Amino acid sequence: MILLDRVTKTYGIKSKPAINRISLHVEPKEFVILVGTSGAGKSTLLKMLTREEKPDSGKIIVGGIDYDDLKDSQVPYLRQKLGVVFQDFKLLPRRTVFENIAFALEIVGMTNREIRSTVPKVIDLVGLKGKEKNFPDQLSGGEMQRVAIARAVARQPKILMADEPTGNLDPRHSWDIVRLLEKINSYGTTVLLTTHNVDIVNKLKRRVITMEHGKITSDQAQGWYKQ
Repeated sequence: MILLDRVTKTYGIKSKPAINRISLHVEPKEFVILVGTSGAGKSTLLKMLTREEKPDSGKIIVGGIDYDDLKDSQVPYLRQKLGVVFQDFKLLPRRTVFENIAFALEIVGMTNREIRSTVPKVIDLVGLKGKEKNFPDQLSGGEMQRVAIARAVARQPKILMADEPTGNLDPRHSWDIVRLLEKINSYGTTVLLTTHNVDIVNKLKRRVITMEHGKITSDQAQGWYKQ
């Protein structure tokens, strides 16, 4: 599902590599937690998986797509296979919950009929039934993150990447989001989660990959993390 083979990425000739000869394999339907201090290379890794950044060397294959053969015109097709959730939600403030999710489907060419059918199902999945007409400023932080997740999974991506999705949330809402990610994973979606939350990492008992200075220093099947 996700394969990296000796991937390196450097910003600037005199800089140390942000990613340094990383090799990684993630199976379909896995739930993987990526941990490490700020600057460890986690965000750079995700940006390369979404093709926001290109590696200096090495090979990346995601969902059967070899990035060496990927043309710029094919990147939108790649991103349809990927769902991405960020720490800061990135919701459109003047659109309702329904409209925020619908917009993600409009831009990939889904018909109005398909959108009207899909959006309510996704809203129900993330537990926001009854909030369809609310605007982002009428929602709690946890609810806004649920909208962001709904928008990311509405296109039924094979892979969901969640970059610090609980970073702005209190503990209770953080666990709500983690349980939602587990639910999505149980339906067959591969989940790649980055987090600084030690409590979440250690209680989930999932595969934990630790990064330091652009390298993978630990890969544990049911790992734990100590900052």
